[in-house]
Amino acid sequence: MTLLVKAGLLFTGSREIENGWVLSRDGMIADIGSGPPPRADEMIDEPNCVAMPGLVNAHDHMYQWATRGYVPDGTLFEWLRALYPVWARIDADTVRVAARAAMAKLLLSGCTLSTDHHYVFPHGRAGIFEALVDTARELGLRFHPCRGSMSLGESKGGLPPDSVVESDDAILVHTEYVVSRYHDPQPGSMCRVAVAPCSPFSVTPQLMRDSAAYARQRGLRLHTHVAETLDEEQFCHERFGMRPLELMEDLGWVGPDVWYAHGIHFNDSEVDRVAEDKTGVAHCPSSNMRLGAGACRVQDLLRAGARVGLGVDGSASNEDANLVVEAHQALLLARVRSSSPQALDARAAWRLATQGGADCLGRQDCGTLEQGKCADIACFRVDDLAHAGIKDLVAGLALAPPARAQTVIVNGRAVVRGGRLLTADEDQVAREIAARSRQLAG
Repeated sequence: MTLLVKAGLLFTGSREIENGWVLSRDGMIADIGSGPPPRADEMIDEPNCVAMPGLVNAHDHMYQWATRGYVPDGTLFEWLRALYPVWARIDADTVRVAARAAMAKLLLSGCTLSTDHHYVFPHGRAGIFEALVDTARELGLRFHPCRGSMSLGESKGGLPPDSVVESDDAILVHTEYVVSRYHDPQPGSMCRVAVAPCSPFSVTPQLMRDSAAYARQRGLRLHTHVAETLDEEQFCHERFGMRPLELMEDLGWVGPDVWYAHGIHFNDSEVDRVAEDKTGVAHCPSSNMRLGAGACRVQDLLRAGARVGLGVDGSASNEDANLVVEAHQALLLARVRSSSPQALDARAAWRLATQGGADCLGRQDCGTLEQGKCADIACFRVDDLAHAGIKDLVAGLALAPPARAQTVIVNGRAVVRGGRLLTADEDQVAREIAARSRQLAG
């Protein structure tokens, strides 16, 4: 099957083509151009849109869609301590309903590739990971689920209660099971699995080492939270006598197969080391501001040559899942942090939301619109009230973030048209998540 997407402006990631078009064949980009387009089995014409690479979400916790609005004024540790007992009640049905809401919102925002860092597996609750993968397949989202984990409970000095932690052995056995069942390393893959112990304050050092060894044996990527808050930094000093990045280095958690969530509290030397090691960083501006955690040194990381992407983070610390908003927030937050409007420009913000995220996830076949890459495209209207008359269309979309995309293509298939989701009933998804959130709240 061939699909032709035409737009008033085509932003490939490196070029801006007026009246451009993208031809895809069997889910991959076959050609790009302007002027008279080639014939195709299906054509989508969006003359009032900017078409760009599908956005990439480099960090999320989708189950948290069911617990939005809790502890709205708390720090990370205060927020976690309040929510751990609630999350201990989740099951596969809760995860499925929450993931449908999270993925629907992501697709509607122009996201075509997302990870999900799921680390809560209450005892005796089967099918949670399966629910995530099945939901992504149902909605048509390109998906990188992380088999996350927590093994360091309160009784052993960790932050989470013992009721939501697992043994190291059980974690590694289940990780091998889901990798064998779901991981597809081929170009154009719709599902790849990563290995992702949660954080320095919720897993044992031995699990971190064993997870890294297992992932590298299997050619998998590694993901965890690092340097998100000063509380975490204090925990690492008191328990390990190290800063968070020093701990990661000691455990072998650095390199081009690793990406961190947040990376806020790096010092100058650590910024340089992250870049030199080619470790990725998923910047989550809305969540960081919501929790008062601080501001990632995006400008410094980029100047040093680090790979930086964007994440919405879990909706319990964001209440939204719109990557265009994250590009907007990243743009403004970098300028506030540096007291300079030159700290980050709109096109650099879009690179964070596209190619930067793809680099973090190890997807050389995503993140830009080029021949031979995945046919993942997001189209945003620029003739609506929010954008009509803006001179620089690409900058305008970052400065005035749209609530939703007009058209979204994943793997050469339309999943959003006219601003409406084609793969699920949005109103039904909303009713289901409202009911499940009330039930979980008790």
